[in-house]
Amino acid sequence: MKRKIIKTADGSTTIHLEEWDEHYHSVHGAIQEARHVFIKNGLDTFPDGKVAVLEIGFGTGLNAFITLLEAKRRGLAIDYTGVEAYPVASEELQQLNYVGELKAEQQLPLFGKMHAVSWEEIHRISGEFALTKRKQSFTAIEDKEKFNLIYFDAFGPRVQPELWTREIFSRMYDALKEKGVLVTYSAKGSVRRAMQSVGFTVERLPGPPGKREMLRAVK
Repeated sequence: MKRKIIKTADGSTTIHLEEWDEHYHSVHGAIQEARHVFIKNGLDTFPDGKVAVLEIGFGTGLNAFITLLEAKRRGLAIDYTGVEAYPVASEELQQLNYVGELKAEQQLPLFGKMHAVSWEEIHRISGEFALTKRKQSFTAIEDKEKFNLIYFDAFGPRVQPELWTREIFSRMYDALKEKGVLVTYSAKGSVRRAMQSVGFTVERLPGPPGKREMLRAVK
């Protein structure tokens, strides 16, 4: 599938899959979307202490890197697990401008380290941030009550509806601890109903630029 690096509305880059006309991040602003959906409405619900995060769709590492920066800023202890079936190529990663756009040049080695470390092992990226990258299908996730927070950032229901089903959200529900939170950019009615059918309490929230709403689900 042909892939191209493009610039989004806030100046940050993303990857465009031309055959699907799908993007790794919002064309209205990759960094803006990540901050709004996953930080403001996800990580910020855990103001202190240790937070175990599961990301569905590690992709470019943008959400993980912003979470690392927030952990440093706020003194959080983050245990981060990123699941990705098809890792981004190193030549594509070199074209992404997240470090510069986030004005985080001092942390450039950490962004590189996140992508360079081996899969299937726990790595200490910084004092505040431990990372485990797992190369697996989302349908193979079998964690039980392990995570406080899930960043659900799979490709959209339009192109991969099989990733937004009751079966998938049942796995997400099982993976969360009691009172755990799942956030996603999607606000489709079918997605909300699939979440509710497995036991989540779901709320619609204002979405990031370019989207009217997003969803937050609580176990």
